Amino acid sequence: MLALGSHRRLAAGLIVPLCLLAAGCGRGRGRQQEIAYVSAPQATLRDQLAAVYEKVGIVKNGERVQILERERRFARVRTEQGLEGWIEQRNLISQQVFEQLQKLSQQAQNDPVQATGTTRNDTNLHVEPGRETEHLYQLNEGSKVSLLKRATAEKSIPAAPVKPASDKKTTSTPLLEDWWLVRTAEGHVGWVLGRMLDVDAPLDIAQYAEGQRVVAAFVLNQVKDGDKQVPQYLALLNEPKDGLPFDFNQIRVFTWNTRKHRYETAYRERDLAGVLPTTIAQENFDKEGTLPVFVIRVKDDAGNVSERKYKLNTPIVRRVLAPGEQPPKPAARKKRRG
Repeated sequence: MLALGSHRRLAAGLIVPLCLLAAGCGRGRGRQQEIAYVSAPQATLRDQLAAVYEKVGIVKNGERVQILERERRFARVRTEQGLEGWIEQRNLISQQVFEQLQKLSQQAQNDPVQATGTTRNDTNLHVEPGRETEHLYQLNEGSKVSLLKRATAEKSIPAAPVKPASDKKTTSTPLLEDWWLVRTAEGHVGWVLGRMLDVDAPLDIAQYAEGQRVVAAFVLNQVKDGDKQVPQYLALLNEPKDGLPFDFNQIRVFTWNTRKHRYETAYRERDLAGVLPTTIAQENFDKEGTLPVFVIRVKDDAGNVSERKYKLNTPIVRRVLAPGEQPPKPAARKKRRG
């Protein structure tokens, strides 16, 4: 029989490995899962990291996976269906980036739509303006999107060869590109390079753009001409180049002449430093009745943004002054009919 001291030593020897085992199990259970999302249109899962491998399956854009381990350029992941395999890490984004996109969607959920557009090519939805920023969802060529907001970002240019040092100091102005915050039909929100989009503008008024870019066109109301209803528009226009410090520099209101059956310019205002968003509404003006109104936002030389409201009593467009607001100077208001 073992002595009492021997029993104690044996029990102590058993307790230590059991504690270590329990601690190890506890660490495994407590490890936080690393989640990622597939940013490529689709990607292959392989069974091993070798020149020759078996294709385990396919994961698609936006799919959620759990990262099990990382090795060089690859990560071993498990899909929500329980499929496991290796995928190139460049085809994944982190949970943090996904949450940034979710936050962006929440922030923009009440933003008024400024225009609709169509993608020219397959393109990415970025979390911020800029070609090098993270992206998740991809849009196919011909996708319809709602345009919410415009921004600019510096254009990425490949590094030029290093030139010998010179005594003359030269400064180069960075090239800027336009970006649009868009919402897809599926409700995804992100930034798209402006040149990848064609803004939808009614052909009937786009022909009057006079070399300018139609930024947005809003239907103010409709008038009856015979047996059809014809929309009347507010159009926002800008110079046809990227990187400008304002979203639009001209507004035009197009009304329909029911006698001549054609669009005419009822109002035009130039030399604006316009800032989106622009809003459209209906408002009651007593004897004039309920009329369409629109509100534009304009930035002054100091960068201060103020609102200007207008009403359309076809074919007349007039400013609606807020209490205490002074009438605009005649030189600042340019109006043409016909």
